Amino acid sequence: MIAAIAQCLARGMRALRIGWRIERGSVTMNVSPTSTIAEVPDRQRELARLRGNRGIATWTRIGARNSRVSLRFGSNAFDAKRNLDPRTPGSTLAAARLKPVPPDPPDSLPQALLATEKSCDVLVIGAGIVGVAIALRLQQEGQNVLLIDRERVAAQSSRGNAGALAFADILPLASPGILRKAPRWLLDPLGPLAIRPRYFPRLAPWLFRFWRASQRHRVRAGTAAQAALMNLSADETPSMLALAGASDMLRSEGALHLYESEAELEASQPGWQARADHGIAFTHLHGAQAIAELQPGLSGALVAATFVPRWRTVSDPLLVTQVLARAFEQRGGRIRRANAAALAPGAEGVTVQLSDGRLLVARRVVVAAGAWSHHLARTLAEHIPLETERGYNTTLPVDAFDLKRQLTFGGHGFVVTPLACGVRVGGAVEFAGLDAPPNYARSAALLAKAKHFMPGLRTEGGTQWMGFRPSLPDSLPAIGPAATDQRVIYAFGHGHLGLTQAAATARLVADIVGGRPPPLDLAPFSPQRFASARRRTQLQTVARASE
Repeated sequence: MIAAIAQCLARGMRALRIGWRIERGSVTMNVSPTSTIAEVPDRQRELARLRGNRGIATWTRIGARNSRVSLRFGSNAFDAKRNLDPRTPGSTLAAARLKPVPPDPPDSLPQALLATEKSCDVLVIGAGIVGVAIALRLQQEGQNVLLIDRERVAAQSSRGNAGALAFADILPLASPGILRKAPRWLLDPLGPLAIRPRYFPRLAPWLFRFWRASQRHRVRAGTAAQAALMNLSADETPSMLALAGASDMLRSEGALHLYESEAELEASQPGWQARADHGIAFTHLHGAQAIAELQPGLSGALVAATFVPRWRTVSDPLLVTQVLARAFEQRGGRIRRANAAALAPGAEGVTVQLSDGRLLVARRVVVAAGAWSHHLARTLAEHIPLETERGYNTTLPVDAFDLKRQLTFGGHGFVVTPLACGVRVGGAVEFAGLDAPPNYARSAALLAKAKHFMPGLRTEGGTQWMGFRPSLPDSLPAIGPAATDQRVIYAFGHGHLGLTQAAATARLVADIVGGRPPPLDLAPFSPQRFASARRRTQLQTVARASE
C-alpha cells in the first residue's frame, strides 16, 4: 500500500592516491574521497574541519619503510599498515584493502538538562533533522532556543536515511496506483510492504484514512500542496546549509528511476505528467546503452529509465544533522538530554512535564519529535493519526559498487545510493509500531534484489539498520499550531521526506512564531485536518477555556 523509498545520493570513494611529501613524524591532511587526489603540503599539521566530501588521513612512521595510514570519512574509519615509502609521491591506497577500525563516537550524548534550567523562551522537542533545522532558524531570527531530545542528535531516522533532497518527489504515497499494487506486495512476506498481523487492528483506522486520501481529487490537492512545500524547501535548503558552513555537503548528480519493461515505464506516465505539470524536468531513456551512459554495470533486465536532474542529495545525512546542530550550539544554542512526556497550558507559558517528573515552562513549544510526536499531542487532547513506516537498509563499504548516482527500483520498493559512508541499499515499508523488534530479513531481501539488478555489487561487510518514518495518511506533514494552545506548534509527519522538507518546515515555523504570513497556504498541512467538524468545535472550546 505504501512504497516508501529512502532516496539519496552522494559521491563514494573508490581509491585514494596520496602524494606523500613528509620528512618525519606524523601528519594530518585533507584528502578527497573521490578518485582525484589532494597533494599533501609539507609538514601540514593542522586538522581542517571535517566536511561532507572531505576525509582526514593520518600517516605515522613505524620504521624505515613501514607506515600506518588511518583514513576517516565521517563516522567511517579505515586503518592500513603497509610497506609504503612515505617519501614516494603517488602512493596508492585502495579502499577495498582497508580494514574497518572502531571509529571515535561521531557524537556524544548531550548534557542532561540541568536542575537550574526550568524555563526558556522557545523549546524545540526532538533533535532530528527537522527539530535541528527549526532550532537553528529560530535562533537566526533572534529567539533564545532550547533543543531537547530523549537520546541525542539524529538518534532515529535522521541517522540512517538515504540522504535525499527529493524535491521532485511530489506525488502522495496514497494513490490509486499504490492501492492496485498493495495486494501483490502483501502476499510477499519480504516484499516492499508488510503489516504484522497482530498490529493490523491498531492500524485499520489509519489505513481507512489512507484509502480516503487515495481518491483522485484528494491526490490532486495533495500533489499541489506537496509541490508548494518542495519548491519552498528547494529555495531554503542551500541557505540553511550555508549558515552552518555545510554547502559542500550538497550533491547534484540527479537520480535514475529504473524499469524492467516498457510497459512498466508506460504505467508510470501519469505520475511523470503530474510532475511535468508542476515544472519538474526529467528525461526518459530507452535501452541498455542509454542507461549505461548514466550508470554502467546494471543488469540487462533493466530496459528503460527516467533521469531526474533536480534530485539532490547530501553526502551523509547523519553528518549534515550534526553539523547543523554544532552550528546551533556555536551560536549559543543549548542542546540537552531530556524526555518530554506531557504538555499542559499554563498562565506563564506551556508547562512541559519530563519523564523524570520535573517541569519545564516555555513561552513557545515546537513538537518535532518524529514518530513519537502524537504521544505529546494526545496530552493536549488532540488525536493526530500518526503512524510509523519502518524502513530497512544495509550500508555496504564504499567500494561495493561504482555507483554514479541514486538508483530507484520503484517496482520493488527500494533504492541504492552512494554516500560518503558507503553504498546504502534500502527502502520498503513495514507496519509494526514502535515497539516490535526489527526483522532484518527485510534488509537481506533488499540486498538480494539489488544484487540481482547490479551483478557486480559486493554484498559482504554491510551494516543493517531499521528506522521509523513518521507518516500521516495523506503523505503531508502536520505544520501549524495546536488546537488547544496556539503557543504549541506541531512540525512532524514528514514520512520519508524529513530531510527534504526540513528547511521549509523551519521557515514556516519561524513565520508562525514571528507572526508573519507564510509564503504558502498552510491549510493542507493543518494538524487538525483529520478531525471531524464536531471534534474541531470541541477543541476550540477547550482552547477558549484554557485562555
